[in-house]
Amino acid sequence: MSTPPDRVHADAVPPAVAKAADVLAEATRTRAACPPVRTFFDDGDLTSAYAVQQLNVRRGLDVGRRIVGRKIGLTSPAVQRQLGVEQPDFGTLFADMAVPDGGEVAAGRLLQPKVEAEVALVLGRDLPDRECTVVDVLRAVDFALPALEIVDSRVQGWDISLVDTVADNASSGLYVLGGTPVPLTGIDLRAVTMTMTRHGGTVSEGSGADCLGGPLNAAVWLASALAERGDPLRAGDLVLTGALGPMAPAAPGDVFEARISDLGSVRVGFAKEGNER
Repeated sequence: MSTPPDRVHADAVPPAVAKAADVLAEATRTRAACPPVRTFFDDGDLTSAYAVQQLNVRRGLDVGRRIVGRKIGLTSPAVQRQLGVEQPDFGTLFADMAVPDGGEVAAGRLLQPKVEAEVALVLGRDLPDRECTVVDVLRAVDFALPALEIVDSRVQGWDISLVDTVADNASSGLYVLGGTPVPLTGIDLRAVTMTMTRHGGTVSEGSGADCLGGPLNAAVWLASALAERGDPLRAGDLVLTGALGPMAPAAPGDVFEARISDLGSVRVGFAKEGNER
């Protein structure tokens, strides 16, 4: 599994990083969205944004949360256009973010959720090299699954720049995995097609090629980026490779289902108001 980030003494954290992390953590705690945190940094300061993300990841580990993998965000041109950004990012997945296939998200658990369909990969080998290749990823992947990522933003009205979403753990919320592992033998992930419905009506369509040219390309990007940071992907890690099509907003009572050719389907519902738990 992923190696937990090194712990940093409080006095080593720049004040702006600590302040932005506090603002996002408070929004998570109170379920009240906050203003953008990009005002704390120079425009485009991704180093500080990732430092904010990692500070809140460490805080999660301190209270007993368990890291199970990583997500890649902003891989789909459609999603990049929706959010006004131009490059991918990554965030951390915790075990308590998982929702069972066919399960229901409690009302009020998230602030302003949106749903996107993705290919999930589960690794059977480490990916330690800074210059990772598609062959490395193919050898490392144990199996694939269809997935729904329920993204969320602690920032009011999704008024985000790349700095905001990076700091906010790549706008992570929850995720849902299909239940049938599929080996990649004989499957071209670039060619898979995706249809996502809400109450049976199509709300998003796309293909594997819409994810950085293919989910394996996205995984290569992530593996290289994490190895460069000294925190590489490890055997057992879950990787959400990024959206295959546009996001769709979720409201109480909604039911989403995604079908990805060669991989199967995955489904999730959102409880109606008053069904908090």
